[in-house]
Amino acid sequence: MEWVAIISVIVLLTLSLCKVHVIISILLAGLVAGLLSGLNLTEAMKLIVEGMGGQSNAALSYIVLGAFAVAISYTGITHILVRYLIRLLKEKRITIVLVIAAIASLSQNAVPVHIAFIPILIPPLLKLFDQMKLDRRAVASALTFGLKAPYVMIPAGYGLIFHQTIQRAMEENGTIVTLNEVALSLLIPGLGMVVGLLIAVFITYRKPRIAAVVSYEEPTEEDELSFNYKHGLTIVAILVALLVQVLANNLIIGALSGLLLMFIFFVVPFKKGDEVITEGIKMMGTIAFVMLIASGFGHLLQETGAIEALINQTSAFLNIHNGLIAISLLLVGLLITIGIGSSFATVPILAALYVPIGLAAGFSPMAIAALIGTAGALGDAGSPASDSTLGPTSGLNADGQHNHIWDTCVPTFLHFNIPLLIFGWIAALVL
Repeated sequence: MEWVAIISVIVLLTLSLCKVHVIISILLAGLVAGLLSGLNLTEAMKLIVEGMGGQSNAALSYIVLGAFAVAISYTGITHILVRYLIRLLKEKRITIVLVIAAIASLSQNAVPVHIAFIPILIPPLLKLFDQMKLDRRAVASALTFGLKAPYVMIPAGYGLIFHQTIQRAMEENGTIVTLNEVALSLLIPGLGMVVGLLIAVFITYRKPRIAAVVSYEEPTEEDELSFNYKHGLTIVAILVALLVQVLANNLIIGALSGLLLMFIFFVVPFKKGDEVITEGIKMMGTIAFVMLIASGFGHLLQETGAIEALINQTSAFLNIHNGLIAISLLLVGLLITIGIGSSFATVPILAALYVPIGLAAGFSPMAIAALIGTAGALGDAGSPASDSTLGPTSGLNADGQHNHIWDTCVPTFLHFNIPLLIFGWIAALVL
C-alpha cells in the first residue's frame, strides 16, 4: 500500500512530461491509485469528485479574479504600464526579469492578489519579450519565485496564513512553536529560492532565445491613450478591492467588490458584462478546474490510506542518521505535495508525519517547522497542478508559444525544488 502514492504520482508526472493535459493526467493518476488500492473505477472516481470541494473556495476566487483582471485590461490601463516598462527596460533582459520577480513578490504580502496580476501584466509584454529574444523560461522562474518565496519567508499576507497553518498543525500534533520561530526557521529554505532565481536569471536562461514567428496585432488608437479619469477610477476600484479583501479576509468578496465598482463607475459598459465574465472564465477556468481535481486526487490518496501507509513506512527510518532522516522526510514530502500541488493544503498531512518522527529523532521545533514549510513549498514549484506554475503559464502562453510542462514546470522544479531540498535539509540540521 505504501507504493500507491508513489506510483500514482509517477504516473501523473510521466503523463504530464509526455504533454498529456494536466487535468487528464491527474484523473488517470487518481484512477490508478484507486485501482491499486482495491477500488473499482466508479468508486475511485466517486472519491475524486467528493474531494473536489476542498479547493472550491480557491477555484471560485480565481474565476472572479479572472473577470476582474479582464475588466481592468479593458480600460487600457495595462497598455500605459506596459509602454512605460518598454521605454524603461528595452534591451535590458536581466533587469526586466528581476523587475517582474519584484512585482510578483508584492502579490503575496504587500498587495495580496496572488496570481490575478499575471493575465493583466504579462500578455501585453510578450511582443517585447520576443523582440528582446528573452527566454520565457526565465520569466516563468521569476513569476514562480515571486508567488512562492515571499509567503515562505515573510509572515504577512499569504505568508502569515502559511506560517499560522504550520504553527497550528504542529500544535495539533503535540509541539509548541511561536510564529517568530516559524518565520526564522524558513529563512534558510527561502534563501535557497533566492539562489535558484539568480542561477536561472544570470546563468541558465541568460542567453537570447528566438521565439516562433507570431503575427502580433498592430497598435490601435486605444494603445496610444494617455492616462484619463477612467484609469483613475480603475485604480480606485483596485484599491477598494484590496481594502475589502483585507477587511473581509476573503479574496472572492474583494475581487467581486472591485468588479462591481468597474460597472458602477461605467468604466466597463454594463452591456460588456457577459463578455467580461466569459473572458475571465476562459482565462482562469483551467486553473480553477485543475485545483479542484488536484484536491480530489489528494482526497482519494488520504481516504484509501495511501498517504498513511507511506507515513508508516517512513517511520521505519527512525534508527538512521538525522541527516538521512531529514532528506527522507523531504523526499516523501516532495512526492505528496507535487501530486496535490498545494503547499497550504498539505501542511496538516505533513505535520502528522514530521512532528512525531522529528521529536523521536531529536529535532528541535524550529527544525521540524523548517522541514514542514520546505516540504509544503515543494508542492508549488514544478507541480503541474500548482497555481504557482499554472498562473505563469496562463500569462506566458497567451499567444500559444509557451509549454506548461517543459517551459514552466521543469525549469521551476530544477531551480527551486532542488535548492529548497538542499537548504531545507541544512536548516533541519543546524536549527
